Amino acid sequence: MALAGIELTFLVGEISKKTSGYYVNNIYSINQDSILFKLHHPQNADLFLVVSTIGMWLSTIKIDKIEENRLVRRLRNDLIRLKLVKLEQIGLERIAYLRFSGFDKEFVLICEFFGDGNIILCNKDLKILALLHSIEVRHRELQVGMAYTPPPQKGLNILDINEKDFVELKSSSTPIVKWFGRTFGLPSKYAEEILRVAQVDFDTHGSGLTDDKAKEIVTAARALTQRVVSGNHEPVIVKTKDSLDVYPIILNAQDSEYEKIPSFMEGLDKVFSKILLERGKVSQSSELDKKINDIQSRIDEQNKATSQVKELSEKISSVAKSLFELSSSGITTIIDPAAAEILKSQNTEIVKEKGLDYIKIDGEKIQIRTDASIPAIASTLFDESKRQAAAIASIESLKAKNQKEIVKLKSQSLDAKGSVSFTQVRKKNWFERYRWFYTSDGFLAIGGRDSSSNSAIIRKHLEKNDKVFHAEIFGSPFFILKDVPESIPFDSLNEVAHATACFSRAWREAMYGVSAYWINPDQVKKAAPSGQFLSRGSFVLEGQKNFVKVLNLRLAVGILERDGYHLITCGPPEPIKNSCLCYAIIEPGDSEMPEVAKRIRLEFIKLNEDVAKHFTIDDYVRVLPAGGSRIVDVGLSKLEPKP
Repeated sequence: MALAGIELTFLVGEISKKTSGYYVNNIYSINQDSILFKLHHPQNADLFLVVSTIGMWLSTIKIDKIEENRLVRRLRNDLIRLKLVKLEQIGLERIAYLRFSGFDKEFVLICEFFGDGNIILCNKDLKILALLHSIEVRHRELQVGMAYTPPPQKGLNILDINEKDFVELKSSSTPIVKWFGRTFGLPSKYAEEILRVAQVDFDTHGSGLTDDKAKEIVTAARALTQRVVSGNHEPVIVKTKDSLDVYPIILNAQDSEYEKIPSFMEGLDKVFSKILLERGKVSQSSELDKKINDIQSRIDEQNKATSQVKELSEKISSVAKSLFELSSSGITTIIDPAAAEILKSQNTEIVKEKGLDYIKIDGEKIQIRTDASIPAIASTLFDESKRQAAAIASIESLKAKNQKEIVKLKSQSLDAKGSVSFTQVRKKNWFERYRWFYTSDGFLAIGGRDSSSNSAIIRKHLEKNDKVFHAEIFGSPFFILKDVPESIPFDSLNEVAHATACFSRAWREAMYGVSAYWINPDQVKKAAPSGQFLSRGSFVLEGQKNFVKVLNLRLAVGILERDGYHLITCGPPEPIKNSCLCYAIIEPGDSEMPEVAKRIRLEFIKLNEDVAKHFTIDDYVRVLPAGGSRIVDVGLSKLEPKP
């Protein structure tokens, strides 16, 4: 399937709305023609935008890298941390312009969704900096260093259709269905639907089109295109024998099997992602499949050779037996006419080449001496028959090796196809923007990562039944223990105090013996006293503070299963060990965060590969405390296995 211009108009508007305020967090390669943008927003959930030569869409899955994309490194250098500030389409051309801006830089990513497609990175003046495919054709040239030139516009804009557009048609003998689709750049599914609604026969020639019918076509076209571009959809995935397609609206002529879907974007994600995954499986296994086909051809030839050699061996043996029978009947020489007659009946003859005598059996020549006795010649033939039979064993041995190689390659091919995988992108919980864990009593604790999130958890998430924690050290985060009873459970109180100290500057500087304290929400004043100033993330804390001595600096990283999903969390060792599938206990040390994250990931994969492999090193880095660490223990949880 290919995107229509009116479908792209809708997508540009929809993606623009949903990505407002987002910046590029990372860029991944999918395959040679497709790129995945991870977009981040300070308050909203991350989005994944796929940009491919077949289209662009917001995806709920993250396809693992299938092939290198040579643009990715350049795009990362130029676009990471920049905001996606504008998406636009010129007319109804199947070209999208994505404008990125920030840090006094501006770039335009131009995506062409026609023909073989293209992805082109330009500066703000549309000078080409990098592109997937260089182009040099009659009407335009695209090369690095040149100004981007769009293709010549073809046809009329269906959004501006009016009765005057049909004047040319009335002098044409072209059937209206062909003229209409070509003139307005519409796929046949839309052109036919508009004519069907207007009750115009597809084969009507221009001379047979009345003014009234032209008006009806205009009315039908405006109604259909308005539904598509405005998002007034009844989207379906259409299933035919050979393919899938996505329609934003149900067409009256739809007689194929179809599946209703929540949105056109979700349909594109489902179908286009499937296309990329299937192509990936083919590309990953194609070289192996070629080797398998080559070896299978060899095996077929070996089967043929075995049959031919076996047949020849049996024929030579048969001729030898006939010669022995001649000997017993009194014939003593091979040149006897009676012997020649017997040989001829078995498609065998005596031939002479370069002064040497041969007996020729089905084209195979075996050297003999015509003056030798018939038993001696028969013995020579029996020896040749045995030699041919021995060759069969050699061929069968080679064939067996080739068959083993095919089994091995088929297994590798399946593994290669299996390596083409994706991860379902779940909607993250609100608390995952912060530091968080569940206490031994099951209460949620959230903490700030920096001054901005410190401010956010107090201003947005502090409620009357919560408790506020802070450490007695400069550079401490705020932690909130959510929705607890008036009498705080002892374990939860100590665990949140422990986490507050560990996630403070005390970890980075290995400062043991730090104290933390807790207070009630009404003791936190969000505004500074008159005439004073509070820095961002700071608050005035009034009244009595309830101190808790933190004796050691230890945290645990674990994989928690919750509501059918797996999450990575970090908190005090006991609740993590008791509630997570696997855990790693850490304390201040000399290893940098990425190194520790990599080690934890490898250890978790050993313990629970099916779950742990889906998390990236960045996922582990995100939960670690700032500063160096070292791993002191790794293990499985004390959870009872689920039935």
